[in-house]
Amino acid sequence: MKVNIQTLMDDVQCYATVRELRWPEGRECPFCTSKKVIKRGCDDKEPARQRYECKECGKRFDDLTGTIFAGHHQPLKVWILCLYFMGLNLSNKQISAELELNRTDVQKMTTQLREGVIKKSLK
Repeated sequence: MKVNIQTLMDDVQCYATVRELRWPEGRECPFCTSKKVIKRGCDDKEPARQRYECKECGKRFDDLTGTIFAGHHQPLKVWILCLYFMGLNLSNKQISAELELNRTDVQKMTTQLREGVIKKSLK
């Protein structure tokens, strides 16, 4: 029996984990760093993705705004799985097979993830 690992992942848990890692001391505006942030509903296509509004600068953002995961067509859980497989030292070919994705897409994803990790470590 073949098990697709993507079915074992939960979108709600992925977004909760991103929130915990991104804002360990509470939500903060990615534009002005204010802590005066309120919830403003959820994304239409991804209900686990929370929207916010900053009461200081008035800008709106969501869980992924300003992160390496923002603005991409792959769901967050696919990015998390890709990162996990990279940690297991799988090749792009192996990752593309596991995630049932085009190798070119996986190449772009792994490159962006590596660049994001490097930028974070240089801060």
